[in-house]
Amino acid sequence: MTPRTATRTGGRSARVQSAVHDATHELMQEMGRAAITVPMIAARAGVTPSTIYRRWGDLPALLSDVAASRLRTDNDAPDTGSFSADLLAWSELFVEEMASGPGLALVRDVVYGGHTVEGMAPCLVFTAGQITRMVEQARARGEPAPPVEYVVDRVAAPIVYRLLMGAVADVDTAYARRLAAACLADWRPG
Repeated sequence: MTPRTATRTGGRSARVQSAVHDATHELMQEMGRAAITVPMIAARAGVTPSTIYRRWGDLPALLSDVAASRLRTDNDAPDTGSFSADLLAWSELFVEEMASGPGLALVRDVVYGGHTVEGMAPCLVFTAGQITRMVEQARARGEPAPPVEYVVDRVAAPIVYRLLMGAVADVDTAYARRLAAACLADWRPG
């Protein structure tokens, strides 16, 4: 089963998602992620386990969704006035988020949870969405900007790869800035 996130933004669906997310976060804080189960989360959230399985598919997908929601910020795409400054600022924010406890949990939940490429889509959609906003901002200013996939491949992907391989100490803001600078230097419009 492919995990899903909420398709409606209000009403009962939003209340269920909020209750399940809150219960999951609370239980992880109280006893650690390895000790929690779907029935425990369901009991705390006031829903049935089948509600969780129907909506998220399995525990790793739920944990991934909770981690991803905790990473989101209100101002998730810098707008400094130039694409190069936006990308440098974003790369620093991205590495700080992904190398944080919740970020590492997200990466591990998505990859080690045995998800298919489709199951990893929310993480990619969130990251690509931030980059898309920066590219659109640049183009609205009349500035050339590389395709979103180019930035994902040259900035986001190497950061996530290193984190997955356990090189957490090597993944810092200086590394992120080097990747962003190389991305900008290598890209040629046209």
